[in-house]
Amino acid sequence: MPDESGATRGAAQGAPDVLGPARLGPLRLRNRVIKAATFEGVTPEALVTDELIDYHRRPAAGGVAMTTVAYCAVSPEGRTERRQLWMRPDAVPGLRRLTDAVHDTGAAVCAQLGHAGPVADGRSNGVPSLAPMAGFNALSMRRNRAATAEDIARVTENHARAALLAAEAGFDAVEIHLGHNYLASAFLSPRLNRRTDAFGGSLSARASVALGIARAVRDALGDRLAITAKLNMKDGAPGGLTLDDSLQVASWLEADGSVDALELTAGSSLLNPMYLFRGDAPVAEFAANFPLPQRLAIRAAGRAFFRTYPYQPLYLLDAARQFRTALRLPLILLGGITDRQGMDRAMAEGFEFVAMARALLREPDLLHRIRRDTATRSECIHCNRCMPTIYTGTHCPLIRER
Repeated sequence: MPDESGATRGAAQGAPDVLGPARLGPLRLRNRVIKAATFEGVTPEALVTDELIDYHRRPAAGGVAMTTVAYCAVSPEGRTERRQLWMRPDAVPGLRRLTDAVHDTGAAVCAQLGHAGPVADGRSNGVPSLAPMAGFNALSMRRNRAATAEDIARVTENHARAALLAAEAGFDAVEIHLGHNYLASAFLSPRLNRRTDAFGGSLSARASVALGIARAVRDALGDRLAITAKLNMKDGAPGGLTLDDSLQVASWLEADGSVDALELTAGSSLLNPMYLFRGDAPVAEFAANFPLPQRLAIRAAGRAFFRTYPYQPLYLLDAARQFRTALRLPLILLGGITDRQGMDRAMAEGFEFVAMARALLREPDLLHRIRRDTATRSECIHCNRCMPTIYTGTHCPLIRER
């Protein structure tokens, strides 16, 4: 008989304790709650700052098992914009300060590695953004350049090199970004990838970039660090990646043994960003935080781009269940997990880990509060006003100092 969470009592009784220790590949974690990557916006020189260290120290001190440093670009043109951290030897000393600070709290720390592809701001970076196909990029008001086979080989190798730098800097894990229509995800999308060469057409061809990157990272790291991948279940855009195709890609990743777990996500930073976030779409705040001409474009067409999807707890669970049924690979459930009830339901449904993002921006100590009182409810109201602050230091505008 179902309990109030929707899980069966028998499943719940046999499920692991979300606040008990767990293993992720070679990594031993103190619990099963991960701080998901959220772009921090506090690296003006594309290098670690004290603000970035504090950004990750706070949820680590607040009890999460692992915090994820967002969007560590693997190459300069792979940044969403020029202030984004990118992985090169000059970044290692600062990254080591960051990992040391997180480790001092007893938590682990993960570097999210990726190449923004068509989501990159070519104007800010000073070089054209790469994409499966050449075309106009409305985000940067510039044209994308179609990635050549040589570009793909270089970007794949850059992921491997970035992973080795992450190991040198003291990270415990890396997360390969295969979602949100960043470069690898854009190649997976039939809408964005209409190539007729070895990287387009069939799903296996479109998936070759993502699979090749994951294999290169595994070959570089072996079992030194835990390796996860953030994979779109659906793009949330007409003609984009479907759930059935994503399931097949996930099964290929599992069979290859290149990753230790998948974090399941959805949506497109290029075509439909709110499909991931759900809740309010703060169009006026977005417009105010962007320069011209993007500001005018957002004011004119923002409601069409930033669509509103009602928020509900565990809003990605229905899609994620299909991955849980099809795979043996450990899975990280993301989306609308803000309380102990949701965490326990994820465990009862067979997920090995949960990931939290916006709730921890509002309350970095939320997990400690949940541990003390299982009835604790997050103060996050899903207004999404944290999203427009992405390039000025992502934070919850409603936060109160405790």
